[in-house]
Amino acid sequence: MQSATLQQQPSKARKSDSKGNVGLYGRLFAPAATRPASIIEVIVGMILVIGVCYLIRPGDPLLLGIDFPWIWLAATVFALRYGALLGVVAGLCVALAWAVFYGDGGAFPTMFFVGGLTQLVITGHFCDVWANRANRLQGVNNYLNDRLVSITNNHYLLRVSHERLERDLLSKPSTLRDAVGYLRSLSASNVQSDPLPNAQAMLEFAALSCQIGVASIFPVARNGLAQQAIASVGERFELNADDPLLRECVEKRALSHLRHIDAQESAYLACVPIIAASDQMTGVLVVRRMPFLSLNFDNLQLLLVLLNYYADGIEQQAVVTQVQKVVAECPYDFALELGRLAHMRQVSGVHSSLVALVFPRGTIGDSLFDQVVRQRRTLDLLWAFSTEQTQVVVVLMPLTDENGIDGYLLRIESNLKTQFDTDLAQAHVAVHSAAVDAEAPGSGLEKLLARCGHHA
Repeated sequence: MQSATLQQQPSKARKSDSKGNVGLYGRLFAPAATRPASIIEVIVGMILVIGVCYLIRPGDPLLLGIDFPWIWLAATVFALRYGALLGVVAGLCVALAWAVFYGDGGAFPTMFFVGGLTQLVITGHFCDVWANRANRLQGVNNYLNDRLVSITNNHYLLRVSHERLERDLLSKPSTLRDAVGYLRSLSASNVQSDPLPNAQAMLEFAALSCQIGVASIFPVARNGLAQQAIASVGERFELNADDPLLRECVEKRALSHLRHIDAQESAYLACVPIIAASDQMTGVLVVRRMPFLSLNFDNLQLLLVLLNYYADGIEQQAVVTQVQKVVAECPYDFALELGRLAHMRQVSGVHSSLVALVFPRGTIGDSLFDQVVRQRRTLDLLWAFSTEQTQVVVVLMPLTDENGIDGYLLRIESNLKTQFDTDLAQAHVAVHSAAVDAEAPGSGLEKLLARCGHHA
């Protein structure tokens, strides 16, 4: 039996922090603050700065008699911190201070204020531009992190599937591919009032696949884990919230088993968190009894992956339903990525595209169709289907605008020219493209298919 200290499955989503690399002092100078709070902070901050200057030089609180205009340095910090608009607010505070302390006599220092306000506008505009770029990059990074989590899970499932197929094909009629399809169908009936739909069926399937004797699933409540199990196999039991193995699982949000608490006693053999790719824990599977030979690294790791895949399916179902409700025959993976890209464009403004290639049936058309399918880029998703007269390839191109579409089509034509001495126009291949619709991705896909002559 293989034994090793289990680490949490790498399906946990990684949250990137756009300011995570600036350190403690960087967070003090560039925090994330809401607009009303920032306005108050700018006004109060400038009052404090001018007040300190007044204590230092009561006769010249704006430090006009010093060679360098130090008062604008504080206003520039606020401009870099919050942007041009609030930088101008800081400048107006300086102008108001001049009216209070210097308004009785003396000429208005025009160039002093013109230069200072110009500096604030330039530095504030710099802040606005780079904050917008940082938000766009944040949206792209979040999408790529989601793709990485999905690819990692699929890769692990594929590897475990081949290993278990070699060992268990004679004793178990189902494969891990069947398990994935079954768990996806269980997640498909998700409703908002039920955070873990079909939990009993899912637990029974996991118990059969991983040889679990007695176990229960406890959902996450507002104040911790609920005391009542929503699904059980074997005899039911009450949850001991103070059990050291359970506390280890909840605190570290990772799979825990007896090896982790060798010096303590526990009534449970293993505790498995149910965590989706968004890092939200919806429940914990508590295993109280299972065969000794089944308590090994591969079996418990497979149990963790099955539960997390089930949790991912619950979160993803709302995104998939939005597309499949309009285009029912759209594949699950294609609909999921289309919904994710639509959300990314809605939040971050990053464009993605759809390209449809319609090939006529025949010897040449079929060869061209196969060649284009083989040319899929790593990040792209393909949906290929056939009708009596045509074959259609719909390519979902993440993070790609119109210029990227032109480059993709030029690469295809260059390859077809080299392989078949023809191009898309000569081969009578129709090309249609569209941007991913941020509001209604399913409707955008439906309109593209209608342009291809395909109707659901």
